[in-house]
Amino acid sequence: MKLTIERSDLLDALSHVQNIVERRTTIPILSNVLLQARKGELRLTATDLDIEAVDSAAAKVTREGAVTAPAGTLFDVVRKLPSGAEVLMELNAETGRIILTLPAADFQTMASDEGSVQFSLPAKEFARLIDKTRFAISTEETRYYLNGVFLHAAKNDAGKPVLRSVATDGHRLALAELKAPKGSEKLTGVIVPRKTVNEIRRLIDGREDEVAIEVSDTKIVVRAGRAVLTSKLIDGSFPDYARVIPKDNAKKLTVNNKAFEAAVDRVSTVSAERSRSVKMSLSDGRLTLAVNHAETGAGNEEIEAEYSSDAMEIGFNAKYLLDIAGQ
Repeated sequence: MKLTIERSDLLDALSHVQNIVERRTTIPILSNVLLQARKGELRLTATDLDIEAVDSAAAKVTREGAVTAPAGTLFDVVRKLPSGAEVLMELNAETGRIILTLPAADFQTMASDEGSVQFSLPAKEFARLIDKTRFAISTEETRYYLNGVFLHAAKNDAGKPVLRSVATDGHRLALAELKAPKGSEKLTGVIVPRKTVNEIRRLIDGREDEVAIEVSDTKIVVRAGRAVLTSKLIDGSFPDYARVIPKDNAKKLTVNNKAFEAAVDRVSTVSAERSRSVKMSLSDGRLTLAVNHAETGAGNEEIEAEYSSDAMEIGFNAKYLLDIAGQ
């Protein structure tokens, strides 16, 4: 195998696949990325057997071939090369190898399923669905069915079809939706694992084009440009989240998001580390945030707000409020 490739193109492709790799694994080859040099391109593949990421970059291939190399090491080497450099990659048993490799034949790839549901949507819109919900994904492994984002077709309050993402950890629930892309109406509901959600978000970051999505009973495939990410889905039933969302709540508060976030952040500085509780006092046109702790001190902030219902007081975990305000 012998090829020449632009450093920026190689780094971009590596950045899309190398995070899939598990640094600590009992199967050494799963720490590697598969490099396949063929006519006009270098194809890179990484997997942890639950997720597989594939990307490619244009290259001048003078000798085709395939090999696997440590993903982390290769990424660090390429990252530290000077900007604008041209990289020569060569596998030659006679001259030796600077980076230790393993045979490509030993590399395992995921079996592909033909997605029964296929649709496309703008990368920015997909990113918004993820950003508005992923912070609420549970990290409690015993309730594995909450360890991801529930992606499904639904209807909004006006009866219009939407594509909706939902996540909950049992303490808070996040929901986001957008107008249903053509073809997504058949998506009955899948749970996309937390790691996959984060990798998809990294893959589509900054993209202006459309992202293609295919969903089968067991896998989800996301295509963004040359990059393809395939992942197993969580086999479980997501709870009926609609039952816990309050209906016809007359008490509505509207605040400036940046002012609210800054006030909560300042007040929570003196809250107890474990609970980080903040008391919110609502009255006509005013919101007061307060913390009073015997050991850490007291804090009080008042900001303008739109509120016209009965005065009330309620306590929240400051981290939860900051998670919402920071989206």
